[in-house]
Amino acid sequence: MTTAILTHRFACRDDLGLLNSLIDAAISELQKPFLSDSQIASSRTIMGLDTQLIDDHTYFIVEADGQLAGCGGWSRRATLYGGDQSPGRSGTLLDPTRDAARVRAMYTHPDHVRKGVGRLILALCEEAARTEGFGKAELMATMAGEPLYRACGYVPIEKLMDDRGGVAVPLLRMGKDL
Repeated sequence: MTTAILTHRFACRDDLGLLNSLIDAAISELQKPFLSDSQIASSRTIMGLDTQLIDDHTYFIVEADGQLAGCGGWSRRATLYGGDQSPGRSGTLLDPTRDAARVRAMYTHPDHVRKGVGRLILALCEEAARTEGFGKAELMATMAGEPLYRACGYVPIEKLMDDRGGVAVPLLRMGKDL
């Protein structure tokens, strides 16, 4: 078996169609072992891509031999998770001396799980946040993502249920010192 070569770049607005297709596939397939069909449908309201990340040049695309394999980013803004359609987002800038950078909107295409895509995105996000002076990072993990984040040194902060999509979806806020 040949290992694919992973490359990365910043996402741009022209990538939105491809990104939304990848995100839809990831939510639909990777959440199945953890969520009911109604919870997966609810997830579409509370998850997704916040295009502010693209505009801030903090959102990465990872390709495997030229194919879109994953995406994810980080933010210097207050919102911890959610896409453009999610209620309650805040563009308030964080203070790196006291606040945690936000790792946001990480998705791996179902055909590319367990190939290092998520680890690469996390490493890119953590390094960029460190470069901007952040000493810690936080993220909101889905049940499907929790094992990766634990393996990469993130620890649980708070369990919660988000019902903004109509049906409660279990999530886990996690953090890490950078």
